[in-house]
Amino acid sequence: MQLTPMERENIVFLDIETVPQNANFSNIPEPLQHLWEEKITRQKLLKENETIPESYNRAGLYAEFGKIICIVVGFIQKDILHIKSFAGDDEVSLLKAFTHFIENHKPFNRPVQLCAHNGKEFDYPYIARRMIINRLKIPALLDNAGKKPWEVTLIDTLELWKFGDYKAFTSLNLMAYILGLPSPKQEMDGSMVGTYYWDKKELDKIVRYCCADVVTLTNIFLRIKGDVTINEENVRFDLL
Repeated sequence: MQLTPMERENIVFLDIETVPQNANFSNIPEPLQHLWEEKITRQKLLKENETIPESYNRAGLYAEFGKIICIVVGFIQKDILHIKSFAGDDEVSLLKAFTHFIENHKPFNRPVQLCAHNGKEFDYPYIARRMIINRLKIPALLDNAGKKPWEVTLIDTLELWKFGDYKAFTSLNLMAYILGLPSPKQEMDGSMVGTYYWDKKELDKIVRYCCADVVTLTNIFLRIKGDVTINEENVRFDLL
């Protein structure tokens, strides 16, 4: 059964891109260097023959050591998928802009639902943690403290795909392939974001990559729900 217009247009699809807070390990304060070493060794995250400074290129995966440089959202209006991005070096400004959007985007005069792939393990808590670190108020939509499971309005396509199976992780790229959808990983992948940001200074390419992820995410959700996917000609990047 296809989703109703209200169900489709009430969802905001999102993806985030994160990087280490500094270009390299030697640039971070000494106390934080020790804390990174403690985390990476205690949790046995150090790869074979990898040094502590080399491991810092993965710091963007952790909200305590990374930062958000891009949030892209997508929403459907009358079968058109609109894409909007919040990006830049000023994390506080982009978090404030994102919060303003989700608090004021109310189709059918209802609060929105958020949808992300692996969002409950990564995107949602990462955004909330970075807001706390930056001394910003967490949007009510992301503040789940004290809420009952059925009161949480956060959708996770990975969780939907698992159907209760907690043993496996399925990437967005793999899901796109098996569902016959275009791959979002054509120009780059997540492991390259830090290099494109710190070394190549190509934030615009990171934003385009993140936009492609959101388009794929949207269509994966629609496929899971048995709905019609959005064709390329019905995607509008007019809000960038």
